[in-house]
Amino acid sequence: MLRILIGLLACGTPLLATASGQPNILWILAEDIGPELGCYGTEQVHTPHLDQLADQGMLFRNAFTVTPVCSTSRSSFMTGMYAMAIDAQNHRSHRDGSNPLPKGVRVLTDWFRDAGYSTANITELTGDAKTKQFYRGTGKTDWNFTYDKGKQPFDFKQWSQLKDNQPFYAQVNFPETHRGRSWNQAHRHIAKLADPEKVEIPPYYPDHAVTRAVWAQYLNAIMALDDKVGFVLELLQQDGLAENTVVVFMGDHGRAMPRGKQWPYDSGMHVPLIIFWPPNNPQLPMPAGYEAGLVSNDLVASIDVSATSLAMAGIETPPKMQGQPFLGPHRASPRDYLFGGRDRGDETVLHIRTVRDKQYRYLLNRYPERPFLQLNRYKEASYPIIGLLRSLDSKGQLEGPPTALMASQRPTEELYDLRADPWEINNLADSPQHTETKNRLKAQLVNWMNEIDDQGREPEASAIPASWETRMRNNYDKRLRSRPDDWFESAPALGPYRN
Repeated sequence: MLRILIGLLACGTPLLATASGQPNILWILAEDIGPELGCYGTEQVHTPHLDQLADQGMLFRNAFTVTPVCSTSRSSFMTGMYAMAIDAQNHRSHRDGSNPLPKGVRVLTDWFRDAGYSTANITELTGDAKTKQFYRGTGKTDWNFTYDKGKQPFDFKQWSQLKDNQPFYAQVNFPETHRGRSWNQAHRHIAKLADPEKVEIPPYYPDHAVTRAVWAQYLNAIMALDDKVGFVLELLQQDGLAENTVVVFMGDHGRAMPRGKQWPYDSGMHVPLIIFWPPNNPQLPMPAGYEAGLVSNDLVASIDVSATSLAMAGIETPPKMQGQPFLGPHRASPRDYLFGGRDRGDETVLHIRTVRDKQYRYLLNRYPERPFLQLNRYKEASYPIIGLLRSLDSKGQLEGPPTALMASQRPTEELYDLRADPWEINNLADSPQHTETKNRLKAQLVNWMNEIDDQGREPEASAIPASWETRMRNNYDKRLRSRPDDWFESAPALGPYRN
C-alpha cells in the first residue's frame, strides 16, 4: 500500500488546483497519541506512511494541545480558542444545549463555508464489504459547547463525495490509540508486533511485564493507525486529489496512559504534527514558512493549526481567534510560551494551569491535597498500569519515581527542566537556583489566565460533579467490585501479551 504521495505529479497527470484556486484541506486526526512514531525516533514502531509523509512534508517536534483530554481539546482546535476562554474546560460538559459559543467565535467549518468550501467529517471511506469495517472514520466531534440548533457543522460524511465538492475541508478521525475495542484488537491488523522487552517505558512506571505489554500494545495501535493513514493517502491518489490537497496529521491530545491523558504534562499534551503541501503545482505555491523535508522546533499550539489551516485557504484569521498562523504571508512570530491546563474529568475534580517554554514546564495546582490517583472510575477500569501501581503499593513493592503517583497529595507548584529531565520527574519548584525561572513562568501564566478571562477560575456548581459521580458509579462500580485483584495481569488492553 505504501506509495509516494507525489508520484502522481511526476507521471504527467495535469496539475490542477480546485476551481476556486484554493487547496483542499484534509485533517487526519488520531486519538490519544503522543509523538511515538518512527519519524520522531521511536524504536519498535513501524510507521512507513507517516514517516514518508513527514519526509516529504514538514514535521513539527514541539506541537502541543492546550488541554489533555478529547472534549476540551477538540473544543479548542475546532474553534481556534482556548477551551478555558469559551467555558469548555470541563471534560464532557454543557451537553444539554446551554453553552452557545461567544459572539465572534465559530466552529472552523463555518469559516471555511463562508470562503466557498464544502465540509466533511468522513466516516465512510470505502464501500468494499471486506474492508469497510476497519477502514472507516469515527466522525467524532465531542464538543463542550452548543452548535447552532437546526444546523449541521459538516456537509457530508462519505469520502466518495469529496471529488465533486471541491474545494473541501475534511476530517477523518481514527480511534486505534484510544482505549477500547480498536486498541485491544490493533495487533490483528499489523504484520509485526512491538517487542515488550525492547520498548522504552517512562521511569515513573514500574518496570514490569504489565507495563511493557501495555506500552507494546500502544505501539501496535499506532502501527494499525499508520496502515489506515496509508489507505487514505492512496485514496487521494486514486481520486485525483493528491495534487491539490494539503494533508494535516495531528493527535487530539497525548497518550492514554497514567500521567498522560487528562494530565497537562508533556505526556498529556505533546502530539505529533505533520503537514504536507502538494509540491510542483504552480497553481498552489507553497506558503511562506513551509519547506518540504524541514523539521521545525518551533512551539506550536493545536489552536495554531486551526488558524494556519484557514491561512492556507487564503482566509484571514478571525479577530477573536486565539490561535495564530505559523505558515503563510501573515504568519505570526514563533511562540515563546505555550499555555494549557485541565479541570474536571468525569467525576474527578482538579484545576491545573501550566505554561511551557522550550526548556521548562511550570504547573500551578489549585487542589494539591487531592492525590494524583484520585478516583476516576473510567481509568481504574481501563488502565492496567493503575491496577499494577495499586497492587505493588499495597505490598510495599513500589519504589523510585513511581511512588510519586501513589502519594496522598501533590505539590502546589511544579517546575521541570525538559532538556535535563524530559520525563518530568524532578520537581525544581523549590530549588533556589530556579526561583527566577519559576517566577517568570508563573507571571506569564497568571497574565495569560487574566488575558483570556479563564472561565475555570470559578468552580462548577457542586451538583455537576455530583451527577457525574453518580453516573460513573452506576457505570463502573459493579465491574470494579467483581473483578479479581490481579485483573490487570490479563486485561484485554494488553492485547496479544495477556497472560
